[in-house]
Amino acid sequence: MSYVLRPATLTDAPAVTDLLNAIDTIEIGRPETDLHTVEADLKHPETDLTRDSWLAFDGDRLVAYGLLWDESDGERVDIDHYVLPEHQEAGRLLLDAMEARALGKARENGAERAVVHLHLNVAPTLDTELIRARGWSVVRRYHVLRRAVDAVADQAPKLPEGVRIRTCASEADLRRVHELYQATFAEHFDFQPRDYDRWLHDIDGTGLDRSLVWIVDTDELADAGFLMARDDREAMGWIRSLGVLREARGHGLAGLLLGHAFAAFAARGRDTVGLGVDTSNETGAPQLYARNGMTVHYAVDTWEAVLR
Repeated sequence: MSYVLRPATLTDAPAVTDLLNAIDTIEIGRPETDLHTVEADLKHPETDLTRDSWLAFDGDRLVAYGLLWDESDGERVDIDHYVLPEHQEAGRLLLDAMEARALGKARENGAERAVVHLHLNVAPTLDTELIRARGWSVVRRYHVLRRAVDAVADQAPKLPEGVRIRTCASEADLRRVHELYQATFAEHFDFQPRDYDRWLHDIDGTGLDRSLVWIVDTDELADAGFLMARDDREAMGWIRSLGVLREARGHGLAGLLLGHAFAAFAARGRDTVGLGVDTSNETGAPQLYARNGMTVHYAVDTWEAVLR
């Protein structure tokens, strides 16, 4: 079978969304990809679509899609790769192109090798034997968790004396969230430090709903943690990130933030809230979420290849 490959453009976003939703349906049982999410990916500030995106067509049908971006300015490069199960050869062609570009990008950054990461469902449409044969291996597993919420059952938690949760209302608050994010996630696997402007790009700051961003502070610890959420996904409300400073852990602050978010989403009429968590997270996050009623929706593996 002969495939036609070309870079993506922003006008391809609807076709890419359809492809990803077809893959979602196979992998997790229902479509969960939104058009605006694909558009945001294609606008990623570290991606040059002419060099860092790939579409594979069987005739007029889009059957595979790839995207590459570099947030490290060094050897670490990230890729997304999607292919329909009956078109593995198209997937291989994309991998050839993506691996070559990843190594070239790392060398442009002054690195001698590329360390490439790819996130795949644990039962992906891509034949994993194809990537194992190329030297890829699993280095981490993540769970996408979800929980039902209800406007009656999920009320905002009563805060202990000396504890406050405030909405991120000002530029100063958003800068504080950035500082808290950098501090609380620095010890996490694959963390990439970001200055404020690049972080703002990463979270699509121009479209950020600040009413879904909260900071928790205490009399003793001042600003001690944050939670960022988003309500622009059709499938469910989404908690983007939750972090509490090391010195403030063990006081129930993360649970208060989580309960606050559940109540906010329930008040908006949502019936489900989700988030992603590293199953090897050493801060106790998986246990926190389990205690608060979140269960596994599906699992994702991080695959790694070291290219020289």
